[in-house]
Amino acid sequence: MSLPNLDMDAMRTLVAILQLGSLGRAAEKIGRSQSAVSQQMRKLEGQLGQPLFRKQGRVVVLTETGELVHSYARRILDLNDEAVSAAAGTSVEGVVRFGLPGDFAETWLPAALGQFRKAHPAVRIDVEVERNGALLERLDRGEFDLVLAMGYGSRPDARRLATLPMTWIGPAGSDAVLRPDAPLDLALYHSPCFFRRAGIEALDKASISWRLAYTTASLHSLWAGVAAGLGITLRTTAGIPPFLMRLDERHDLPPLPIVELCLHSRQGESSPALSQLERVVIDNAIGNLGL
Repeated sequence: MSLPNLDMDAMRTLVAILQLGSLGRAAEKIGRSQSAVSQQMRKLEGQLGQPLFRKQGRVVVLTETGELVHSYARRILDLNDEAVSAAAGTSVEGVVRFGLPGDFAETWLPAALGQFRKAHPAVRIDVEVERNGALLERLDRGEFDLVLAMGYGSRPDARRLATLPMTWIGPAGSDAVLRPDAPLDLALYHSPCFFRRAGIEALDKASISWRLAYTTASLHSLWAGVAAGLGITLRTTAGIPPFLMRLDERHDLPPLPIVELCLHSRQGESSPALSQLERVVIDNAIGNLGL
């Protein structure tokens, strides 16, 4: 008995449903109607002979078979896309200067850039890690072709990828953070920094006294200062080192705003190499940030 060849488009739709959280959003992303997406899922279930979804209250969730197929679908699609990109890679060439903040330099982005490099060997990527504001200043000076940055969603060149919550961060195992007999020690970037401004404004609004105990221009240095107990800081929930922890409401710290993560491209015509890199960054952001 021969095994069926699973429908690649249907598997891509299945992954999109799980990434975006609903059938309707997935339909919009892949450019199909909601009924067409439902039909794709029924076809995939027919090929497998097993249901992929089940009702849980008012929502639809994956069955055990659905979870298994979803994990395989991601791997199959990654291989498919890698093969297609590799075959097309020889026709794409040029130089792309890409800037990104340190928050993503040690998480999913380097691996994504490595995959892009393998798929497009004729493209040279020059990557630099810098503070968000400095990245965009250099983009405006023509020193970058593409920048991933947080906190500048109002710019006309911003392409929003995600809205990330800010959070207070302290050493793993932190107990009491606020003390009635002393101001709160803060570890922050040098000014100007929108995280610094947001944290201070939140504390002032809550009438919590604070002092600037540790300042730096480096994210590595910031994490080290917090880990050493020199002060707490605030960033997004993305890329927090394992030796640090989020400080939630139990520590009586005030709520913080959200921050937009956006892609910013240089003005003028886009090259094929730049367009391909933009697609890789967006696709990996969707997969790793749960968009």
